[in-house]
Amino acid sequence: MKKTSLLILAVALVSISCKEKTENQEETVKTENRSDQDENDVTTLFNGENLDGWKAYNSDEITQWKVEDGAISFSAAEGERSGSENLISEKEYTNFELSLEWKISEGGNSGIMWGVQEDEKFNEPYLTGPEIQILDNQKHPDAQNGPIRQAGALYDMIPASKDVTKPVGEWNNVIIRIDHEANLGSVTLNGEKITEFPVHGEEWDKMVEGSKFRDWEDFGKHRTGHIALQDHDDNVWFRNIQIRELK
Repeated sequence: MKKTSLLILAVALVSISCKEKTENQEETVKTENRSDQDENDVTTLFNGENLDGWKAYNSDEITQWKVEDGAISFSAAEGERSGSENLISEKEYTNFELSLEWKISEGGNSGIMWGVQEDEKFNEPYLTGPEIQILDNQKHPDAQNGPIRQAGALYDMIPASKDVTKPVGEWNNVIIRIDHEANLGSVTLNGEKITEFPVHGEEWDKMVEGSKFRDWEDFGKHRTGHIALQDHDDNVWFRNIQIRELK
């Protein structure tokens, strides 16, 4: 009787072990397949020659953005302005990894947004799209409000863990990852991950409630939307813009 019991136990343990091994192998294959798929889904969003694939927010005409020396540049118009001219991707994205280089003018301010909704009822993309801050941390006044307003921060919600920006006039490389399936967003600036945050759900709602956006009805509500480059009335440059959609 004891031998029979031991034999049954041994068979059961082998069965459990095989099942766990199979599940682990399936999970590994699933992860590897997603990684391979991501590698094959890299799209160049800026060809270095023109603004194909981009448009002005709520407008059919681009007047203040141009291409020079292989980069998208924004130069603020002189004198009084009737409004801003933000640049957005023609295509909308949900889960993605966006990589680009940015350069800001002395004392300058700009940003990169996602989940942006283009609609005449919104006069600015930041009314719907969360922003990753671009800033001259040394000379722009907003930097005095702390890391939550400095370069690489999820603006006014999650601070950058450190200042890894390069001096004004030099290029900074940023990777912004937004993954609604994993409920995780992150910012890697100049090779260092400095910001990480949820992108929806209860924790996201708490972050919004503690920010300047708490009463903005449509802010951060849309998982799918345009990528936006911000006109903050300061000169700014972007280049080597690529996006990898996560499946």
